[in-house]
Amino acid sequence: MRWNGWGDPDRAAPLPDSVVGLLRELLGVRPDPVPPVPLAEVAPPAPAPVVRALTEIVGPDAVLTDDEARIRHTRGKSTPDLLRIRAGDAGAAPDAVVLPAGHEEVLAVLDRCSRERVAVVPFGGGTSVVGGLAAAGEGFAGVVALDLRRLDRVTALDTVARTATLQAGLRAPRAEALLAERGFTLGHYPQSYEWATIGGFAATRSSGQASAGYGRFDEMVAGLTVATPRGTLTLGRAPKSAAGPDLRELVLGSEGAFGVITDVTVRIRPLPEQRRYEGWRFPTFAEGTAAVRALAQDGPMPTVLRLSDETETMIGLARPGEIGGTHGGGCLAVCGYEGGPDDVAARRAGAHAALTAHGGEPLGDAPGESWAAGRYSAPYLRDALLDVGAFAETLETAGFWSALPRLADAVRQTLSRELPSSLVMCHISHVYRDGASLYFTVVTAQGDDPVGRWRRAKAAVSDAIVEAGGTITHHHGVGTDHRAWLAREIGPLGVDVLRAVKDRLDPAGILNPGVLIPPAGG
Repeated sequence: MRWNGWGDPDRAAPLPDSVVGLLRELLGVRPDPVPPVPLAEVAPPAPAPVVRALTEIVGPDAVLTDDEARIRHTRGKSTPDLLRIRAGDAGAAPDAVVLPAGHEEVLAVLDRCSRERVAVVPFGGGTSVVGGLAAAGEGFAGVVALDLRRLDRVTALDTVARTATLQAGLRAPRAEALLAERGFTLGHYPQSYEWATIGGFAATRSSGQASAGYGRFDEMVAGLTVATPRGTLTLGRAPKSAAGPDLRELVLGSEGAFGVITDVTVRIRPLPEQRRYEGWRFPTFAEGTAAVRALAQDGPMPTVLRLSDETETMIGLARPGEIGGTHGGGCLAVCGYEGGPDDVAARRAGAHAALTAHGGEPLGDAPGESWAAGRYSAPYLRDALLDVGAFAETLETAGFWSALPRLADAVRQTLSRELPSSLVMCHISHVYRDGASLYFTVVTAQGDDPVGRWRRAKAAVSDAIVEAGGTITHHHGVGTDHRAWLAREIGPLGVDVLRAVKDRLDPAGILNPGVLIPPAGG
C-alpha cells in the first residue's frame, strides 16, 4: 500500500490532459499544486517509551518503532488523511507498531496496555475513510497500532455446513484464493477488497459490491472470537438462536472500541460456474430507481445491481478506466449474475423483462464487463485528482425507498451550496426490499484550506442526512467523523448503552479511544 495514497504504486496513473483541462475550466482547479513531501522528510514525533513491556510478549522483532512503519500506520485513507500526510503531517503516528502472532498474544498485549494505560488501535488493511484509525491519545502513556497481519490463516473449513473460520488479519484476496482451492467463495467484494482484511470487514459492517446476491458481510458472519482487556468473547454456537440478544451483533460494527476480533467464522458458497455483467440505460435517475426497486422487491435479484445518476454516467465514473470518454446521456445501471448457467440464464431473462418494462434500454455486456474490470480503480482516480490540485471525496447513506428521493436531493443540494463550483455525483450501490444506499462523490478545487472546507461541508451534509431520515453511514462506519451524528441517530439512551458496554469490556478505555463512542456531553 502506498504510504501517502491508495494501493499499489505501480497502478497509479496520471489523468489525461483532456480531463485536467476540463477540471481547470469547469471547477477552477489549479494544475500545479504543492508536491507531496517525500517519505524521508516526514518526521513523526519522538515515540513514547511503551516498547519494552510489549517486546516481552510478542518478541523484539514484532514491535516496530522505525519512522516508516509508524508513518504507514498513521490515520487511514480518506482524502483529508491523505492531504495531511502528503503535507508531511505525521503528528498522529503511533508510538509503535505491534505484530501479535495469535489470539493469546493479542489478549496479553491488551492486558498489559490496559494496566499501563497505553491506547491500542486495531489495524487491518488501514483502509478506513471515516477516521477509524484516528485514536485520541491524550491522557494515555502512549499509542500502539496493533497490526494483525500475522493472523492470516484459514483455521477451519466445514464443507457440510459451508462455513470457514478465517483469522482476522487475512486479506480478502488471499481469503478468496484459499477458499477457491476448496471450491468455495465468500463473495465479498467491496471497493477496498484488494487491501482490506476479514477482521476489518466485521468491525465495520462492510458491504460488498455483490451484496444484492451474497449479502452484506454482517449477514455472512456465523461466529466471532474477540480479545478484550477483560478476556475472550467466543460467539456463535449455531446459525440462529433464541438464547437472548445476539452478542455477535454487538461486535459487528464496533470498530475496535469493544475488543479486537481475532477470527471470524463465515458462511461460504460454492464457486460460481459463470459470471455475467451487463449494462442498461434509463432516461432519468427516478426511472432507473423505480426499475431497481422493482427487482429488489419482486425479483429476480441480480448478484450485482447498481445505478448511476445522470452526472456520474456522463462523466464515466461508473467505468473508471474510461474517464473522459463519451458515455451518452441518461443513467447507467450495471447488473451482474453469478452462479450456475441455468440459474444465471433464468435470472437474466426475468430481470430483462422487468427492466424493459420500466423503460430500460439494454446496452449489452460491454458496460458491465468494463465496470467489473475497473471496480477497484476509483481510489486510484482519487489520488490522480489530488495530484493535479482537485479535491475528491465520497460519502454514503441509506434510507427507505419512500424517503430516497428526498434524501438524495438533500445531500446534492447541501454539497452544491457548501462547495460552489463542484461536481456532485451519486449512485445506488446496495439494494434491499425496503430501501437502498446512496453513494456520493464530490470533486472540487482544493483551494487554500481543503481539509477545513471539507470538514464544514461534511458537517452540513451530515445534518441534512439526519434531517432527511437517512442513516449517517451505510457501510463506511462511524469512526471519528460520524460520532456526533451517531448520537443523534440512536439517541441519548442508545449512547448510554454503548458506553456501558465499553466500560464493561474496556474499563481503562484503551481500545481505539475517541472512535465510535460519542463523548460524554457530546
